[in-house]
Amino acid sequence: MNYRNAYIFWKTAGFFDAETRRELSALDPVKDADEIEDRFYRDLEFGTGGLRGIMGAGTNRMNKYTVGKATKGLGMYLLDAYGADACRERGVVIGYDTRNNSRTFADVTAAVLSGMGVRVFLHDAPRPTPQLSFSVKHLDALAGVVITASHNPKEYNGYKVYDEYGCQLVPDQANEVIAYVNAVTDYSSVSFTGDASLISLIDVTDNFVAAVLKQSRYGNAGAKGNLHIVYTPLHGTGNISVPKALRLDGFTRIDTVEAQAVPDGDFPTVVSPNPEDRRALELGIAQAQKAGADIVLGTDPDSDRVGIAVRTKEGDYRLMTGNQVGALLMDFILNHTDLSKYPHPAVVKTVVTSELGAEIAKRRGITVFSTLTGFKFIGEKITQFEQAKLKGSSEQDYDFLFGYEESYGYLAGTHARDKDAVVSALLICEMVAETKAEGKTLADRMNEIYVEYGYYLDALDSFTLKGRNGLERIASMMESLRSDGSPFADTKAVIDYSTLVDAEPGFGKLPISNVRKFILRDGSWIAVRPSGTEPKIKIYYSIKDSDHAAAEKKLMDVRNTIKAKLELE
Repeated sequence: MNYRNAYIFWKTAGFFDAETRRELSALDPVKDADEIEDRFYRDLEFGTGGLRGIMGAGTNRMNKYTVGKATKGLGMYLLDAYGADACRERGVVIGYDTRNNSRTFADVTAAVLSGMGVRVFLHDAPRPTPQLSFSVKHLDALAGVVITASHNPKEYNGYKVYDEYGCQLVPDQANEVIAYVNAVTDYSSVSFTGDASLISLIDVTDNFVAAVLKQSRYGNAGAKGNLHIVYTPLHGTGNISVPKALRLDGFTRIDTVEAQAVPDGDFPTVVSPNPEDRRALELGIAQAQKAGADIVLGTDPDSDRVGIAVRTKEGDYRLMTGNQVGALLMDFILNHTDLSKYPHPAVVKTVVTSELGAEIAKRRGITVFSTLTGFKFIGEKITQFEQAKLKGSSEQDYDFLFGYEESYGYLAGTHARDKDAVVSALLICEMVAETKAEGKTLADRMNEIYVEYGYYLDALDSFTLKGRNGLERIASMMESLRSDGSPFADTKAVIDYSTLVDAEPGFGKLPISNVRKFILRDGSWIAVRPSGTEPKIKIYYSIKDSDHAAAEKKLMDVRNTIKAKLELE
């Protein structure tokens, strides 16, 4: 049916609850015509990342009914793939963050699955997304679901599905589940009556933190005790696991930003709960300035990303980018790892991540893998490595040490198959403690790396284009980049990830992704891709030059070129 008929159906059908019908009846068919169209012009897509969207009534919104439809499809898939006995015994783990409606959607998911005969292990409180990933393997479950929209604005929520290894579904797996979800065409076919005997509340925080602590690399107790940390969970899930892991590792001077310690899905103290945004860390930086703290840590609502600001010798606080922290962690971890214990050590990054960390690894003789954007592809590599060992396949037999992406996501160890701000916070604090003990700051160490490897300047432009017209404009931009060739005069190569691209030996082809990357002759590159979770087009820049001033000038030039090409301001 067209969007008008869908609107009328949802507004009037008795299957939908009174609150849903009231919300839709409050919309004026004339004044709110665009709003009605946006709510109903399509079904909220269950893509490779699951569901993510604005909360509210409608087929293109996150609500009880769209979550129920997705869950019924997932349950049908699991029953067909594993059988009723395995579903009843091994079941599905469900986690959720502190966003508005996250617990409600988690309960809906539990009810629909248990009503289909699938056992459910439901986290008893909001917990980090990496803890959900850990829980799936820890409990030997068939799958996992986490209700979160990560660092998106407060209006959003989402639904991510994980496989039995604790890795978010990659395209081949997701496509199977998507077929089942799309087969659910009648919302009234979804039963929200659960089986309480199949639902168990769980808390594996201690087990998760114990696994995180195994990644500790630095044992100087005095240096750890001397480090002054200010931490903010940004109203999210990190406030238990992050301080707990740090204290057990020997850090004693941990101050929490109390105004942001209270779980609150409205995120009242920030514009956006995104640690990539300096504004999200402003309260933490102000508190650190008063106390003279060494570092500010901020984790996003589901505690899979971490942003930091470090104190400089001048006494101010410098934010470090995701690429910088990734390179610094690469250097720190490799400096504190006995590589002789690993026959084939490997690290994994994404194709839109700076090459600096990769260069650090390569100089130590470590294999570097590049995956598509999305930490699920890094998690997939961990699983491939482990499966290769079980099969005795030498071609894929690698030992995972570290994975990271530019968007503030890092993972050391294999306790999770997703980016983990808890283990990242632990290692970052150890790294800062070490540099402080040496009489240096993390900014000093970053400069040392630049002297050794060359200067890298990374930036990201993100443009929001909402609604149907926005999606059409984004599609048109990507098409023009493909049809018109490179807009950069000194282009060395162009990689279009919308066609199959060779992966590393033994791993076949990379999945298709809507990304186009322009590599310049000096090693700099520019990549353009639509966001997979928001109505945005993103432009990534990685500029390589002799120093900051030269790189800044080059960045300005390429920025102006691509924005003019795409007619973006």
